[in-house]
Amino acid sequence: MTNPVDLVEVWRGDLCESLHQGHAVVCDHNGAIVQAWGNPQAVIYPRSSCKMLQALPLLESGAGAHLKGEQLALACASHEGAPLHVAMVGDWLADMGLGDDDFRCGPQASRDKDLYLSMIRAHREPCRIHNNCSGKHAGFLTLTKHLHAGPDYTQIDHPVQVACKSAFEEVTQETSPGYGIDGCTAPNHACTVHGLARAMAFFASARDRSDTRSVAAQNLTEAMMAFPELVAGQGRACTELMRAMGGKVAVKTGAEGVFIAIIPEKRLGVALKITDGATRASECAMAAILVKLGVLNADHPAARARMTPPVLNWDGRVTGHITPTAALL
Repeated sequence: MTNPVDLVEVWRGDLCESLHQGHAVVCDHNGAIVQAWGNPQAVIYPRSSCKMLQALPLLESGAGAHLKGEQLALACASHEGAPLHVAMVGDWLADMGLGDDDFRCGPQASRDKDLYLSMIRAHREPCRIHNNCSGKHAGFLTLTKHLHAGPDYTQIDHPVQVACKSAFEEVTQETSPGYGIDGCTAPNHACTVHGLARAMAFFASARDRSDTRSVAAQNLTEAMMAFPELVAGQGRACTELMRAMGGKVAVKTGAEGVFIAIIPEKRLGVALKITDGATRASECAMAAILVKLGVLNADHPAARARMTPPVLNWDGRVTGHITPTAALL
């Protein structure tokens, strides 16, 4: 299995108009592959799907010992920049005596429609706190303060990023072949799809162990499952799918068609990458895998909205549908 495989079909009428290919891996608690599609050794950037890995040093160091579950969820989040998210991250910053300028993520317009429009009407510019990664960066700042390190915490040789790389490589059980700069300016280390799934299986089985890293992984996973609205936001796939699974599974999307799942009850980790980077395909494929693993009800509205959504035209007419391929089903 060296090439990507067809994972998602897009139909219009009676014709399969488009195909999305990709790679996916399901790992058990030992890191062994339970099932795979495409090439498990394909090297990818996990993008935002690995934020829980980047948050491990925050807890392992003791820097985040005082943080609440909501803050841990935000540290793993790609949030909407809705008032709820902005207020909570703002309070976190204020508790540290810091402000928006201390963030190293760029300003980003809120993805919350009401807030976005109200800011336009008020001629207000978006701030760094509205960035979907501001929760992760609040975690970075917390660790920076704990380490008495310099302010440029996104630099590859900064103690925060050195700790993040070490945790990333140890939990994926791979030496990263390199890194890229993510949308939020932080380094994003490459790994294989298998390595990413293996890391998620580590999180899924963390409650079986009592070492410091496993306790940190368990706390982060439980925070994500307890506060799905903070991990993404209303109408977003991560939030809706976690709610549909009753807080028993943690899922996290990443840019360019990456998606992961942490399944504690089954001690399984899942990672997938759609090679053309399409979000519609990564959401469809992940929902199908979760259904296949028996943790998501295919008839739940959140599952149907991702796994078999209709294709609509501008008049609201159904013109086709998206569906997983036979390989996933």
